[in-house]
Amino acid sequence: MPHIHNALKQIAMLGHKRIPSREGGVEIVVEELSTRMAALGYSVTCFNRRGHHVSGAQFDTSFNADTYKGVRIKSVFTIDRGGLAAMSSSFFAAIKAAFGRFDVVHFHAEGPCAMIWIPKLFGKRCIATVHGLDHQSAKWGKFASWYIKLGEKCAVRFADEIIVLSENTKQYFLCNYGRETVFIPNGVSKPNIQDAKEITDKFGLKKEDYILFLGRIVPGKGITYLIEAFKSVKTDKKLVIAGGSSDTAEFEEELREKFGDDERIIFTGFVSGNLLEELYSNAYIYVLPSDLEGMPLSLMEAMSFGNCCITSDIPECTQVIEDNGITFRKGDASHLKEKLQYLCDNCSVVEQFKFKSSEYILSKYNWDNVVSKTIELYKNK
Repeated sequence: MPHIHNALKQIAMLGHKRIPSREGGVEIVVEELSTRMAALGYSVTCFNRRGHHVSGAQFDTSFNADTYKGVRIKSVFTIDRGGLAAMSSSFFAAIKAAFGRFDVVHFHAEGPCAMIWIPKLFGKRCIATVHGLDHQSAKWGKFASWYIKLGEKCAVRFADEIIVLSENTKQYFLCNYGRETVFIPNGVSKPNIQDAKEITDKFGLKKEDYILFLGRIVPGKGITYLIEAFKSVKTDKKLVIAGGSSDTAEFEEELREKFGDDERIIFTGFVSGNLLEELYSNAYIYVLPSDLEGMPLSLMEAMSFGNCCITSDIPECTQVIEDNGITFRKGDASHLKEKLQYLCDNCSVVEQFKFKSSEYILSKYNWDNVVSKTIELYKNK
Protein backbone atom coordinates (compact mmCIF):
# COMPACT_ATOMS: atom_id res chain seq x y z
CA MET A 1 0.00 0.00 0.00
CA PRO A 2 1.31 3.48 -0.85
CA HIS A 3 1.79 5.97 1.93
CA ILE A 4 -1.37 8.06 2.42
CA HIS A 5 -0.73 11.77 2.62
CA ASN A 6 -3.42 13.24 4.88
CA ALA A 7 -2.75 16.95 4.42
CA LEU A 8 -4.98 17.32 1.35
CA LYS A 9 -7.11 20.44 1.75
CA GLN A 10 -7.17 22.59 -1.38
CA ILE A 11 -8.17 21.21 -4.79
CA ALA A 12 -8.28 23.09 -8.11
CA MET A 13 -10.06 21.86 -11.24
CA LEU A 14 -9.72 23.22 -14.75
CA GLY A 15 -10.19 22.26 -18.39
CA HIS A 16 -14.00 22.34 -18.33
CA LYS A 17 -16.03 25.17 -19.86
CA ARG A 18 -18.23 26.15 -16.93
CA ILE A 19 -20.13 24.73 -14.00
CA PRO A 20 -23.00 24.51 -13.38
CA SER A 21 -23.54 23.58 -17.00
CA ARG A 22 -24.36 20.63 -19.25
CA GLU A 23 -22.30 21.88 -22.19
CA GLY A 24 -20.65 18.48 -22.42
CA GLY A 25 -19.67 15.37 -20.52
CA VAL A 26 -16.58 17.03 -19.06
CA GLU A 27 -18.72 19.69 -17.37
CA ILE A 28 -21.01 17.05 -15.85
CA VAL A 29 -18.02 15.14 -14.45
CA VAL A 30 -16.37 18.26 -13.00
CA GLU A 31 -19.64 19.34 -11.38
CA GLU A 32 -20.27 15.91 -9.84
CA LEU A 33 -16.71 15.55 -8.53
CA SER A 34 -16.28 19.09 -7.22
CA THR A 35 -19.64 19.42 -5.46
CA ARG A 36 -19.38 15.99 -3.83
CA MET A 37 -15.82 16.72 -2.66
CA ALA A 38 -16.98 20.06 -1.24
CA ALA A 39 -19.76 18.24 0.62
CA LEU A 40 -17.09 16.01 2.18
CA GLY A 41 -15.31 19.09 3.55
CA TYR A 42 -12.62 19.66 0.93
CA SER A 43 -11.96 23.16 -0.39
CA VAL A 44 -12.54 22.99 -4.15
CA THR A 45 -12.04 25.77 -6.71
CA CYS A 46 -13.22 25.39 -10.30
CA PHE A 47 -11.76 27.73 -12.92
CA ASN A 48 -14.56 28.56 -15.35
CA ARG A 49 -14.11 29.99 -18.81
CA ARG A 50 -15.57 33.39 -19.54
CA GLY A 51 -17.84 33.78 -22.55
CA HIS A 52 -21.19 32.41 -23.56
CA HIS A 53 -22.65 28.93 -23.36
CA VAL A 54 -21.67 26.95 -26.48
CA SER A 55 -25.34 26.70 -27.48
CA GLY A 56 -26.07 30.41 -27.11
CA ALA A 57 -26.19 33.28 -24.62
CA GLN A 58 -29.77 32.38 -23.62
CA PHE A 59 -28.33 29.45 -21.62
CA ASP A 60 -25.85 31.58 -19.61
CA THR A 61 -27.44 30.81 -16.23
CA SER A 62 -25.51 31.06 -12.95
CA PHE A 63 -22.14 31.60 -14.65
CA ASN A 64 -21.39 34.73 -12.63
CA ALA A 65 -21.88 33.18 -9.19
CA ASP A 66 -18.88 33.06 -6.84
CA THR A 67 -19.90 29.73 -5.33
CA TYR A 68 -21.97 26.74 -6.37
CA LYS A 69 -22.94 24.03 -3.86
CA GLY A 70 -19.90 24.83 -1.73
CA VAL A 71 -17.47 25.03 -4.69
CA ARG A 72 -15.59 28.28 -5.29
CA ILE A 73 -16.02 29.51 -8.86
CA LYS A 74 -13.27 31.62 -10.43
CA SER A 75 -13.70 32.88 -13.98
CA VAL A 76 -10.48 33.28 -15.96
CA PHE A 77 -9.57 35.46 -18.92
CA THR A 78 -10.75 33.81 -22.13
CA ILE A 79 -10.37 34.70 -25.80
CA ASP A 80 -13.90 33.69 -26.75
CA ARG A 81 -13.20 32.70 -30.35
CA GLY A 82 -13.33 29.09 -31.52
CA GLY A 83 -10.43 26.95 -30.37
CA LEU A 84 -8.74 29.90 -28.66
CA ALA A 85 -11.27 29.76 -25.82
CA ALA A 86 -10.02 26.42 -24.51
CA MET A 87 -6.37 27.31 -25.03
CA SER A 88 -6.48 30.75 -23.40
CA SER A 89 -8.70 29.80 -20.47
CA SER A 90 -6.60 26.75 -19.57
CA PHE A 91 -3.40 28.85 -19.75
CA PHE A 92 -4.70 31.50 -17.35
CA ALA A 93 -6.32 28.89 -15.11
CA ALA A 94 -3.01 27.00 -14.93
CA ILE A 95 -1.22 30.24 -13.94
CA LYS A 96 -3.76 30.91 -11.17
CA ALA A 97 -3.52 27.31 -9.98
CA ALA A 98 0.29 27.49 -9.95
CA PHE A 99 0.31 30.59 -7.72
CA GLY A 100 -2.65 29.52 -5.59
CA ARG A 101 -2.39 27.53 -2.36
CA PHE A 102 -3.56 24.26 -3.87
CA ASP A 103 -2.45 20.78 -2.89
CA VAL A 104 -3.78 19.19 -6.08
CA VAL A 105 -4.48 20.62 -9.54
CA HIS A 106 -6.81 18.40 -11.56
CA PHE A 107 -6.79 18.92 -15.34
CA HIS A 108 -9.75 17.65 -17.37
CA ALA A 109 -9.49 16.71 -21.09
CA GLU A 110 -6.42 16.37 -23.28
CA GLY A 111 -6.17 19.89 -24.76
CA PRO A 112 -5.95 21.75 -21.43
CA CYS A 113 -3.16 19.37 -20.34
CA ALA A 114 -0.84 21.31 -22.66
CA MET A 115 -0.58 23.68 -19.67
CA ILE A 116 -0.05 21.04 -16.97
CA TRP A 117 3.68 21.79 -16.77
CA ILE A 118 2.94 25.25 -15.31
CA PRO A 119 1.58 24.21 -11.88
CA LYS A 120 3.97 21.23 -11.96
CA LEU A 121 6.84 23.71 -12.19
CA PHE A 122 5.62 25.17 -8.89
CA GLY A 123 5.59 21.80 -7.16
CA LYS A 124 1.85 21.09 -7.34
CA ARG A 125 0.56 17.53 -7.48
CA CYS A 126 -1.06 17.35 -10.91
CA ILE A 127 -3.74 14.87 -11.98
CA ALA A 128 -5.05 14.58 -15.54
CA THR A 129 -8.33 12.98 -16.58
CA VAL A 130 -8.41 11.95 -20.24
CA HIS A 131 -12.12 11.98 -21.06
CA GLY A 132 -11.44 10.68 -24.56
CA LEU A 133 -8.79 10.68 -27.26
CA ASP A 134 -9.95 14.08 -28.46
CA HIS A 135 -7.32 14.55 -31.17
CA GLN A 136 -9.06 11.76 -33.13
CA SER A 137 -12.32 13.72 -33.32
CA ALA A 138 -13.54 14.68 -36.79
CA LYS A 139 -14.65 18.11 -35.58
CA TRP A 140 -11.10 19.48 -35.16
CA GLY A 141 -8.89 21.07 -37.80
CA LYS A 142 -5.18 20.34 -38.22
CA PHE A 143 -3.89 22.89 -35.68
CA ALA A 144 -6.47 21.98 -33.02
CA SER A 145 -5.69 18.26 -33.42
CA TRP A 146 -1.97 18.99 -33.09
CA TYR A 147 -2.55 21.08 -29.97
CA ILE A 148 -4.74 18.42 -28.35
CA LYS A 149 -2.08 15.81 -29.14
CA LEU A 150 0.47 18.11 -27.48
CA GLY A 151 -1.75 18.14 -24.39
CA GLU A 152 -1.76 14.35 -24.40
CA LYS A 153 2.04 14.25 -24.52
CA CYS A 154 2.30 16.84 -21.73
CA ALA A 155 -0.03 14.74 -19.57
CA VAL A 156 2.19 11.71 -20.15
CA ARG A 157 5.31 13.67 -19.23
CA PHE A 158 4.17 15.90 -16.36
CA ALA A 159 1.04 14.44 -14.70
CA ASP A 160 1.59 12.63 -11.43
CA GLU A 161 -1.35 10.41 -12.29
CA ILE A 162 -3.52 10.01 -15.40
CA ILE A 163 -7.14 8.90 -15.02
CA VAL A 164 -8.77 7.19 -18.01
CA LEU A 165 -12.42 6.29 -18.49
CA SER A 166 -12.09 3.08 -20.50
CA GLU A 167 -9.85 0.03 -20.74
CA ASN A 168 -9.35 0.89 -24.42
CA THR A 169 -7.78 4.25 -23.50
CA LYS A 170 -5.71 2.56 -20.79
CA GLN A 171 -4.22 0.24 -23.43
CA TYR A 172 -3.63 3.19 -25.77
CA PHE A 173 -1.40 4.98 -23.25
CA LEU A 174 0.45 1.80 -22.36
CA CYS A 175 1.12 0.82 -25.99
CA ASN A 176 1.95 4.30 -27.31
CA TYR A 177 3.82 5.80 -24.36
CA GLY A 178 4.57 2.95 -21.97
CA ARG A 179 2.62 5.00 -19.43
CA GLU A 180 0.53 3.37 -16.73
CA THR A 181 -2.83 5.02 -16.10
CA VAL A 182 -5.64 4.56 -13.56
CA PHE A 183 -9.07 3.45 -14.72
CA ILE A 184 -11.80 5.32 -12.80
CA PRO A 185 -15.11 5.27 -14.69
CA ASN A 186 -17.78 7.94 -14.59
CA GLY A 187 -20.79 7.61 -12.31
CA VAL A 188 -24.51 8.04 -12.72
CA SER A 189 -27.23 9.24 -10.35
CA LYS A 190 -30.72 7.89 -9.71
CA PRO A 191 -32.96 9.89 -12.06
CA ASN A 192 -36.24 11.73 -11.69
CA ILE A 193 -38.71 9.94 -13.97
CA GLN A 194 -41.11 12.47 -15.53
CA ASP A 195 -44.40 12.24 -17.40
CA ALA A 196 -44.59 13.69 -20.91
CA LYS A 197 -45.89 17.23 -20.41
CA GLU A 198 -43.45 19.89 -21.53
CA ILE A 199 -42.23 17.78 -24.48
CA THR A 200 -45.87 17.36 -25.57
CA ASP A 201 -46.58 21.09 -25.36
CA LYS A 202 -43.34 22.07 -27.05
CA PHE A 203 -42.72 19.32 -29.61
CA GLY A 204 -45.90 17.24 -29.76
CA LEU A 205 -44.11 14.21 -28.31
CA LYS A 206 -45.89 11.51 -26.33
CA LYS A 207 -44.67 8.54 -24.30
CA GLU A 208 -42.79 5.98 -26.42
CA ASP A 209 -43.66 7.59 -29.76
CA TYR A 210 -40.09 8.67 -30.52
CA ILE A 211 -36.52 7.42 -30.87
CA LEU A 212 -34.06 9.64 -29.00
CA PHE A 213 -30.53 10.82 -29.65
CA LEU A 214 -29.33 13.14 -26.89
CA GLY A 215 -25.80 14.52 -26.94
CA ARG A 216 -23.59 17.15 -28.52
CA ILE A 217 -24.29 17.83 -32.20
CA VAL A 218 -20.82 17.02 -33.55
CA PRO A 219 -19.69 14.85 -36.51
CA GLY A 220 -18.15 12.13 -34.34
CA LYS A 221 -21.52 11.25 -32.80
CA GLY A 222 -22.69 9.53 -36.02
CA ILE A 223 -25.85 11.63 -36.30
CA THR A 224 -25.75 11.83 -40.10
CA TYR A 225 -25.98 8.09 -40.62
CA LEU A 226 -28.45 7.74 -37.75
CA ILE A 227 -30.81 10.02 -39.68
CA GLU A 228 -30.10 8.19 -42.95
CA ALA A 229 -30.83 4.85 -41.25
CA PHE A 230 -34.00 6.16 -39.61
CA LYS A 231 -35.40 7.48 -42.91
CA SER A 232 -35.41 3.89 -44.23
CA VAL A 233 -37.22 2.45 -41.18
CA LYS A 234 -40.92 1.68 -41.56
CA THR A 235 -42.40 3.19 -38.42
CA ASP A 236 -44.74 5.93 -37.28
CA LYS A 237 -42.31 6.90 -34.54
CA LYS A 238 -40.37 10.16 -34.71
CA LEU A 239 -36.63 10.72 -34.38
CA VAL A 240 -35.64 13.35 -31.83
CA ILE A 241 -32.17 14.92 -32.13
CA ALA A 242 -31.64 16.69 -28.82
CA GLY A 243 -28.56 18.70 -27.90
CA GLY A 244 -26.53 21.77 -28.71
CA SER A 245 -23.49 22.23 -30.90
CA SER A 246 -19.97 22.53 -29.48
CA ASP A 247 -17.69 24.60 -31.72
CA THR A 248 -19.60 23.03 -34.63
CA ALA A 249 -22.59 25.28 -35.33
CA GLU A 250 -22.03 24.81 -39.07
CA PHE A 251 -22.52 21.05 -38.75
CA GLU A 252 -25.83 21.48 -36.93
CA GLU A 253 -26.99 23.97 -39.57
CA GLU A 254 -26.09 21.47 -42.32
CA LEU A 255 -28.15 18.76 -40.62
CA ARG A 256 -31.14 21.05 -40.19
CA GLU A 257 -30.89 22.20 -43.81
CA LYS A 258 -30.58 18.66 -45.15
CA PHE A 259 -33.17 16.91 -42.99
CA GLY A 260 -35.25 19.67 -41.40
CA ASP A 261 -38.09 19.32 -43.92
CA ASP A 262 -38.88 15.78 -42.70
CA GLU A 263 -41.74 16.13 -40.19
CA ARG A 264 -40.70 12.90 -38.45
CA ILE A 265 -37.32 14.39 -37.48
CA ILE A 266 -37.33 16.91 -34.63
CA PHE A 267 -34.31 19.04 -33.65
CA THR A 268 -34.86 20.36 -30.13
CA GLY A 269 -31.64 22.33 -29.66
CA PHE A 270 -29.91 22.35 -26.28
CA VAL A 271 -32.00 20.84 -23.48
CA SER A 272 -31.59 20.75 -19.70
CA GLY A 273 -33.57 20.41 -16.49
CA ASN A 274 -37.14 19.11 -16.67
CA LEU A 275 -37.19 19.03 -20.49
CA LEU A 276 -34.12 16.79 -20.54
CA GLU A 277 -35.63 14.47 -17.92
CA GLU A 278 -38.90 14.20 -19.85
CA LEU A 279 -37.06 13.29 -23.05
CA TYR A 280 -35.12 10.51 -21.31
CA SER A 281 -38.20 9.31 -19.37
CA ASN A 282 -40.52 8.84 -22.34
CA ALA A 283 -38.36 7.62 -25.23
CA TYR A 284 -39.13 4.34 -26.98
CA ILE A 285 -35.44 3.67 -27.52
CA TYR A 286 -32.25 5.69 -27.11
CA VAL A 287 -29.55 5.62 -29.81
CA LEU A 288 -25.87 6.57 -29.50
CA PRO A 289 -24.20 5.92 -32.88
CA SER A 290 -20.82 7.48 -31.99
CA ASP A 291 -17.57 6.86 -33.86
CA LEU A 292 -15.57 8.13 -30.88
CA GLU A 293 -16.30 8.36 -27.15
CA GLY A 294 -14.53 8.58 -23.81
CA MET A 295 -17.10 7.13 -21.46
CA PRO A 296 -20.52 8.26 -22.71
CA LEU A 297 -22.45 9.88 -19.86
CA SER A 298 -25.52 10.32 -22.07
CA LEU A 299 -25.66 6.53 -22.55
CA MET A 300 -25.32 5.96 -18.82
CA GLU A 301 -28.04 8.52 -18.12
CA ALA A 302 -30.34 7.00 -20.74
CA MET A 303 -29.92 3.57 -19.13
CA SER A 304 -30.52 5.00 -15.66
CA PHE A 305 -33.92 6.21 -16.89
CA GLY A 306 -34.72 2.62 -17.92
CA ASN A 307 -34.26 3.00 -21.67
CA CYS A 308 -33.62 0.32 -24.25
CA CYS A 309 -30.37 1.52 -25.87
CA ILE A 310 -28.67 0.95 -29.21
CA THR A 311 -25.01 1.93 -29.53
CA SER A 312 -22.20 1.56 -32.03
CA ASP A 313 -19.85 -1.32 -31.23
CA ILE A 314 -16.88 0.82 -30.16
CA PRO A 315 -15.31 -0.51 -26.92
CA GLU A 316 -16.15 2.64 -24.96
CA CYS A 317 -19.86 1.93 -25.53
CA THR A 318 -19.88 -1.86 -25.39
CA GLN A 319 -18.01 -1.85 -22.05
CA VAL A 320 -20.76 0.33 -20.59
CA ILE A 321 -23.78 -1.42 -22.09
CA GLU A 322 -22.46 -5.03 -21.86
CA ASP A 323 -25.42 -7.34 -22.67
CA ASN A 324 -28.03 -4.83 -21.46
CA GLY A 325 -28.68 -3.26 -24.85
CA ILE A 326 -28.10 -3.70 -28.58
CA THR A 327 -25.05 -2.77 -30.67
CA PHE A 328 -24.44 -2.29 -34.39
CA ARG A 329 -21.31 -1.99 -36.52
CA LYS A 330 -19.77 1.48 -36.21
CA GLY A 331 -20.48 3.67 -39.22
CA ASP A 332 -22.77 1.08 -40.87
CA ALA A 333 -26.08 2.84 -41.59
CA SER A 334 -27.70 -0.27 -43.09
CA HIS A 335 -26.85 -2.36 -40.01
CA LEU A 336 -28.22 0.39 -37.75
CA LYS A 337 -31.38 0.48 -39.88
CA GLU A 338 -31.83 -3.29 -39.34
CA LYS A 339 -31.53 -2.90 -35.57
CA LEU A 340 -33.92 0.06 -35.48
CA GLN A 341 -36.47 -1.81 -37.58
CA TYR A 342 -36.18 -4.90 -35.37
CA LEU A 343 -36.87 -2.90 -32.21
CA CYS A 344 -39.69 -0.93 -33.78
CA ASP A 345 -41.31 -4.24 -34.76
CA ASN A 346 -40.68 -5.99 -31.42
CA CYS A 347 -41.88 -3.93 -28.47
CA SER A 348 -41.56 -6.95 -26.15
CA VAL A 349 -37.77 -6.97 -26.74
CA VAL A 350 -37.66 -3.25 -25.98
CA GLU A 351 -39.54 -3.85 -22.74
CA GLN A 352 -37.08 -6.56 -21.68
CA PHE A 353 -34.13 -4.17 -22.08
CA LYS A 354 -36.03 -1.35 -20.35
CA PHE A 355 -36.69 -3.64 -17.40
CA LYS A 356 -33.03 -4.43 -16.72
CA SER A 357 -31.02 -1.42 -17.93
CA SER A 358 -31.68 0.93 -14.99
CA GLU A 359 -30.93 -1.56 -12.22
CA TYR A 360 -27.75 -2.66 -13.97
CA ILE A 361 -26.26 0.81 -14.58
CA LEU A 362 -27.18 2.26 -11.17
CA SER A 363 -25.68 -0.69 -9.31
CA LYS A 364 -22.43 -0.68 -11.32
CA TYR A 365 -21.58 3.04 -11.64
CA ASN A 366 -21.85 5.25 -8.58
CA TRP A 367 -20.57 8.83 -8.22
CA ASP A 368 -19.71 8.40 -4.54
CA ASN A 369 -17.39 5.52 -5.44
CA VAL A 370 -15.82 7.63 -8.19
CA VAL A 371 -15.19 10.50 -5.77
CA SER A 372 -13.69 8.15 -3.17
CA LYS A 373 -11.26 6.61 -5.69
CA THR A 374 -10.31 10.05 -7.04
CA ILE A 375 -9.54 11.46 -3.58
CA GLU A 376 -7.47 8.38 -2.80
CA LEU A 377 -5.47 9.05 -5.96
CA TYR A 378 -5.00 12.69 -4.93
CA LYS A 379 -3.53 11.60 -1.60
CA ASN A 380 -1.30 8.74 -2.78
CA LYS A 381 2.37 9.68 -2.99
